Amino acid sequence: MTGPEPPEPPKPPEPPPDIGPGSRYVAMGSSFAVGPGIGRRAPGSPRAAGRSSANYAHLVARRLALELDDVTFSGATTQDILAATAAGRPAQIDAVTPATKLVTLTGGGNDVGWAPRILLSSLPWPVRAIPPVRRQLDSYADPDLTEQRFGTLSENLLKIAAEVRQRAPESRLVFVDYLTVLPPDGTTPTGVLPADVAEWGRAVARRLPGITQDVAAQSGSAFVAASAASAYLACRTRGGASLPTVTTRRVGGTISA
Repeated sequence: MTGPEPPEPPKPPEPPPDIGPGSRYVAMGSSFAVGPGIGRRAPGSPRAAGRSSANYAHLVARRLALELDDVTFSGATTQDILAATAAGRPAQIDAVTPATKLVTLTGGGNDVGWAPRILLSSLPWPVRAIPPVRRQLDSYADPDLTEQRFGTLSENLLKIAAEVRQRAPESRLVFVDYLTVLPPDGTTPTGVLPADVAEWGRAVARRLPGITQDVAAQSGSAFVAASAASAYLACRTRGGASLPTVTTRRVGGTISA
């Protein structure tokens, strides 16, 4: 009597696409990919985008001699990557063409209100008391809505990965997570940022990389943990508002937003 046949060995991973000098590179995402305030504005980019000529996409493109199409935009959500915005900006995914060899994406924080809640909660109280701002802050604090937003985020990231594969079958997609922007626990002061919002922000920041990494694994994409290459921000104040200063572990200097 013979036993069950042994399972087939796993298929070896496909070789990475050839990303040589001159290859087309598309960078997508929101403010952490945009790099607002880092060096000079990228030539020809919309001022509203806040796109820097020294963000990681530009550094990678210069280092590898790639042809960069940087479509990152401050405040963008994953929906803005998949579809045109109400303001008329084209979907970021439209920049991906069959000739594209490399695509990077840093995003998702705006989908769940992570950066918006931290920034709005650091504003002076008269501004936070304005009804539209107050309603937005209350919405971000709602745990049920947060769970819904995380679910939608995961779905959208998978859709983005599928779109990239369809539009550029020979490309490599790399998800890059967020820099670490809050102290690891509540013992470090966070300036004007309320302690409860800082704790909420830490909880969200712990979930975002896991979701992004899961999507990368499911879609056969790469994942880069920028959060592991950065120290937490030191919350400082300027004009009454708390501003982030991120110190990287691998590269000296600070990044202010």
